[in-house]
Amino acid sequence: MSKTNRKQDALDYHSQGRPGKIQVVPTKPTASQRDLTLAYSPGVAEPCLRIADNTEDVYKYTAKGNLVAVISNGTAVLGLGDIGPEASKPVMEGKGLLFKIFADIDVFDLELDTKNIDDFVKIVKSLEPTFGGVNLEDIKAPECFEIERRLKEEMNIPVMHDDQHGTAIISAAALLNACELQKKKMDKIKIVVNGAGAAAISCTRLYVSLGAKKENIVMCDRTGVIQDSRPNLDAIKAEFATSRKINTLEEAMKDSDVFIGLSSADTVTVEMLKSMAKNPIVFAMANPNPEIAYELAISSRKDLIMATGRSDYPNQVNNVLGFPYIFRGALDVRATAINEPMKIAAVRAIAELAKKTVPEAVNLAYNEKNIKFGKEYIIPKPMDLRLLTNVSAAVAKAAIESGVARKVIQDWDAYAEELKGRLGGEDAIMRAITNKAKSDPKRVVFAEADNYKILKAAQIVKDENIAIPILLGNKAAIQQIIEESALDLEGVTIIDPFLEPERMQKYAESLYQKRQRKGVTLFEATKLLRDRNYFGASMVEFGEADAMISGLTKNYATTIKPALQIIGTEADVNRVAGMYMMMTKKGPVFFGDTTVNVDPTMNELVDLTLLLDRSVRKFNITPRIAMLSYSNFGSNEGIIPDKVKGAVKILHEQHPDVLVDGEMQGNFAINNALLKDNFPFSRLADAPANTLVFPNLESGNIAYKLLQELGEAEAVGPILLGLKKPVHIVQLGSSVREIVNMVTIAVLDVQVKQQEATAKKGGLLKRVAKK
Repeated sequence: MSKTNRKQDALDYHSQGRPGKIQVVPTKPTASQRDLTLAYSPGVAEPCLRIADNTEDVYKYTAKGNLVAVISNGTAVLGLGDIGPEASKPVMEGKGLLFKIFADIDVFDLELDTKNIDDFVKIVKSLEPTFGGVNLEDIKAPECFEIERRLKEEMNIPVMHDDQHGTAIISAAALLNACELQKKKMDKIKIVVNGAGAAAISCTRLYVSLGAKKENIVMCDRTGVIQDSRPNLDAIKAEFATSRKINTLEEAMKDSDVFIGLSSADTVTVEMLKSMAKNPIVFAMANPNPEIAYELAISSRKDLIMATGRSDYPNQVNNVLGFPYIFRGALDVRATAINEPMKIAAVRAIAELAKKTVPEAVNLAYNEKNIKFGKEYIIPKPMDLRLLTNVSAAVAKAAIESGVARKVIQDWDAYAEELKGRLGGEDAIMRAITNKAKSDPKRVVFAEADNYKILKAAQIVKDENIAIPILLGNKAAIQQIIEESALDLEGVTIIDPFLEPERMQKYAESLYQKRQRKGVTLFEATKLLRDRNYFGASMVEFGEADAMISGLTKNYATTIKPALQIIGTEADVNRVAGMYMMMTKKGPVFFGDTTVNVDPTMNELVDLTLLLDRSVRKFNITPRIAMLSYSNFGSNEGIIPDKVKGAVKILHEQHPDVLVDGEMQGNFAINNALLKDNFPFSRLADAPANTLVFPNLESGNIAYKLLQELGEAEAVGPILLGLKKPVHIVQLGSSVREIVNMVTIAVLDVQVKQQEATAKKGGLLKRVAKK
């Protein structure tokens, strides 16, 4: 894919549909005239009068307490420099998006058309009645220091310049843990800081707050070591100027314990690393490429601990570990500032979290068996949901103890539960699955590769390292689409079944052996193999691909048949089923069966439920299964309620470990308060169901499609359950995004099946060894 085409993808992402990445959504009912009179005139007068009497009531009656302003003048945008306020807006919207998805904080982004410090401060200060906090972003040094200082002094809400303090807080947490592992003391370490911008200055100040000594710090800028004898030295850089007689970064690195890189790529050499003291710590945080390549650095010294700003290497120093949770804690106690104790509390909370046992969900997200504290894990992973509860609570406590909180939290356990409830989950699970797929990509064969959508999806999964695509179809036709669409699929395997006579014969003979007593002759088997769904399924069966994706241009039944005939079901599975993962505002809800079994019997419903239970667990989610009908626990009689009731009875008697109940109506399954009020005996009364079993295909299919359109839930699927090896069938006419999601699910499916096979083999070997 050309750079121009990749750029177009980014432009399309931001422009298609509703332009931009954020919107304002009402939080109160607005359907009736009464609603509108309460929302605006005349009802709105009541909260206005209350706030007029007591300004603090603004937090009670408005969104101020959960609203942060992300403010920039566009003078130092990412690596783009001074591109202006309008050009900075996509970045600020993106920052707002991160606030929302990681900490449920609402954001208005404000781009100011001024480079004048006085004007900037005056504008932001005047906005204090609107916001609960201010996140300054992408403002160049040295102006950013003065702007932040003045706003913190003149405003009574939290103000933080994330470019300064975000990197400082995360890197400081990493430094504390690295020093512990390398057996170094903060007050003894010799630190070299390469870079003298906002982040570098803030990092160094925070390290001093944590115990580092100024006399042990050397800071370099573009012209070399910052010495106190340098003429025209500005006050900011003078803070860390040295009197030592050294001039270059190379000289500064000799015998140093720690290197902090906030500069540019390839400024550090292997020789410089080798000149450092024993057990060195190197944080090469330049983006997109570090001051020294990760592979080069770790190969040059075995005693090294290294961190970068990149997600594809261990120990990523990522600001998203900090700012959402720092503001969350500050907002929740209505802090008047983000002060030094709050920042240090965040540092220590992040550092301590890395030492705790990592939840299985995090291990799964990164395809690791046991992530644990050590040289390659000195700071938590961004996908660790405990960051919200641990860091936010630590910051809130520090705000209370340091006297800047206007609200005191009394019940910290209740606060932790409140924080957990903010996580939502509609996107979190797909982020976790995608992350896991990237950690161990698998070979996925695309049976319909002579289609632009398929090729575009193949391009994306290749670029994102989600999967290794294999394309089936006419090579000339595929290459023509690639060239016309300016896609970059160089190096991707393209297989034309008609040009593979040996494979065709091998696959045909195998199919004939499996189906010869089902009326299939060798001639007919050979003929069937001309269908790419048969050929692709055979590749998976013979281990020449790990999974197959098909169905974009053919109906579901036609596509599933080859998979069933060639691959077949798992040993203990009586029938396959289709499941959709519905990404709702309340988290993922699994629907089954929505695509395969038209009118399952009572016993077939039992089989289907057991299959769903096992499949949902693969997503590291404990299934809470509701079996649906138009009846609630015998309130109505009929063929469907009786069938569902019977299936539940069998499950309760024969599979007590499965958390399932019914028969019940859909609203009771999702609304556990309603269920508890009316049917407190239900096994699901304490929390909503997350897995719904429909009594027939008709009801399941209708339900997911209505929820997709009216409820604005994203449907991921259909996920085909019960096959021995992964074959997943996208819906006719699926979008590129939906195809990519299915590829991601397919890769996860492969990973889980391979892990299960390894575990099973290990158990067998142990039994043999015992005998």
